[in-house]
Amino acid sequence: MRIAVLGGGPGGLYFAYLWKRRHPDADVELFEQNPADATWGFGVVFSEQALEFLRADDPDTVDAIAPRMESWRNITLNLCGQSVEIDGVGFSAIGRLELLRLLQARAESAGVVARYGTQVQSLDQLAGYDLIVAADGLNSLARRTYEGDFGFSISYSSNKFAWYGTSKTFPTLSQTFVATERGCFNAHHYRYSPDTSTFLVECDRATWQAYGFAETSIEESKAICEQVFAATLDGHTLISNRSVWRNFPWVWNEHWWHRNVVLIGDALHTAHFSIGSGTRLAIEDAIALVKALEAESRLPDGLARYQAERQPIVKKLVTAARTSADWYEKFPEHMSLDPMDFAYSYITRSGRIDDTRLRAMAPQFMARYAARRADGGGA
Repeated sequence: MRIAVLGGGPGGLYFAYLWKRRHPDADVELFEQNPADATWGFGVVFSEQALEFLRADDPDTVDAIAPRMESWRNITLNLCGQSVEIDGVGFSAIGRLELLRLLQARAESAGVVARYGTQVQSLDQLAGYDLIVAADGLNSLARRTYEGDFGFSISYSSNKFAWYGTSKTFPTLSQTFVATERGCFNAHHYRYSPDTSTFLVECDRATWQAYGFAETSIEESKAICEQVFAATLDGHTLISNRSVWRNFPWVWNEHWWHRNVVLIGDALHTAHFSIGSGTRLAIEDAIALVKALEAESRLPDGLARYQAERQPIVKKLVTAARTSADWYEKFPEHMSLDPMDFAYSYITRSGRIDDTRLRAMAPQFMARYAARRADGGGA
């Protein structure tokens, strides 16, 4: 089978690698419009199991990636100068460019032909391929070509965010909430290498307007954010990489394939950064697609199986992500809570964690929370 993969992000690279490794006689070509060493953004974060979901089928990739990751067991919430630590909530992170380089090397070793710096202007250029895997992100050419057939829809969260990095490193995944005279800010920050961290700044629309960010340059916005989070950055600066203010886009497609074109990753669906699942979802899409195609002798049947088996799982995660994002839309209101109540509200925000699970996962936090309630400090 001749396969064209559009997009050289984690999902596209992993599909290309996995299919070629398992089907050495297949002709797999990957097309990426950017150079191999270009990326936008900083760290990629995975939840507690990190890449363990790959180990059963692909232990070699896990063994290549895991040593490059930064890991921690707790979350730290900083609310207006006070801190609360939630134990037992493990995460791992790796630089996005580092992850891409590792996956690029694995795809190359399997025999994938990767064409970086190559922009496909029309799907007509890919005539003759049996399958086109569209892993080309939010602005997917393939999806735009058949937008109506895919049942594409998009909406936006009202909060604004800008994605930075910093040389300040943090011992855990942390959230810092700051109130200023003109509004409230939140920073999601975590280290993804021994000397660099992601630092994503978020605010509601009212704060964004009060600061006049619509009229500020990237450098001016960065300087304002450095002032707001001066205590957190502790003398370090922010690093910009196309760090413009954006609204989070909610992408969804009712139909996951059309003709010989199939969608994966952000071209297909998005999940809010607050649950840290975007890259994992893309890689899991790639795995699900490979397995569905292998289970059926006819391409249309394989593509139909991919959607039937994978869509319910993704819907569940996207629903949790929307619930989490709803909490962030109101984070200035939540900031009026006592730090322990705030932390409880935060950790249960997606609806996936109830008290029973939280007691098992974070016993120290729950013991402190229960003691506070017993003393009459909670509702």
